[in-house]
Amino acid sequence: MTVLKLYYREFGEQHPGTPLVLLHGLLGSLVNWQRIARSLGERYRVVVPDLRNHGRSPHDPDVSYPALAADVLELMDDQDMEQAVLVGHSMGGKTAMSLALEHPGRVERLVVVDIAPVTYGGRLAQLLDALLALPLDKLENRRHADELLARRVTDKAVRDHMLQNLQRTDEGWRWRNNLRALRDDLDVISSFPVYPQGKAYQGETLFMCGGKSSYIEPEHLPAIHSLFHHAVVIDVPEAGHWIYAEQPEAFLKVLREFLLSPRQN
Repeated sequence: MTVLKLYYREFGEQHPGTPLVLLHGLLGSLVNWQRIARSLGERYRVVVPDLRNHGRSPHDPDVSYPALAADVLELMDDQDMEQAVLVGHSMGGKTAMSLALEHPGRVERLVVVDIAPVTYGGRLAQLLDALLALPLDKLENRRHADELLARRVTDKAVRDHMLQNLQRTDEGWRWRNNLRALRDDLDVISSFPVYPQGKAYQGETLFMCGGKSSYIEPEHLPAIHSLFHHAVVIDVPEAGHWIYAEQPEAFLKVLREFLLSPRQN
């Protein structure tokens, strides 16, 4: 397994205490977290990386969660973080869970945003196919890209989010994401590693789910509690899957209360 050096940004670096590491989801980047990171940076040191195959970080065909977790651990080592609070959304949440299960002593607290440690159907297959089909060599400008993508992706908010990853270079337009690797191994990203029976993270854990989302359902609770013995699940009623973007103030309120809550015995 090759460990990659991740591109990252830092907020509130002068604050003492355990730092926060914010991890984005599939087809996202650190840009997604900037509003939240700036707010949290008023009190905490906040480090926000681009995960492998995303943003400005390196590409690699290995998209497994142990590989993603190893990259984040390498970043923590490089930044002299003995421990961190991990906050991960979707794919980033699965990365955070993997790191906590494999290296529990490095994770002071864990926050998982709208994802469970289970296998999902390939919900993003059609979106990835649409992005891969975009004729980059024929694009005139970003508006033209949006017009072409709209034929297969009708949701304007989703298109806007995806097109943040489209970059004009000296050689023409290209995606920052390694779309081919993500599409080829989407089943790996949609799954979750199998851990030995009895393996569990004993630290304080928050699962935050969107009230309008279907990513955390009642049938997922046994898997959550078997791996995370001190997990609490909190619903944000008016949010979908992108809780921190759709309801940022509610997200921050729940997160801050969790960060300041006393440890369980």
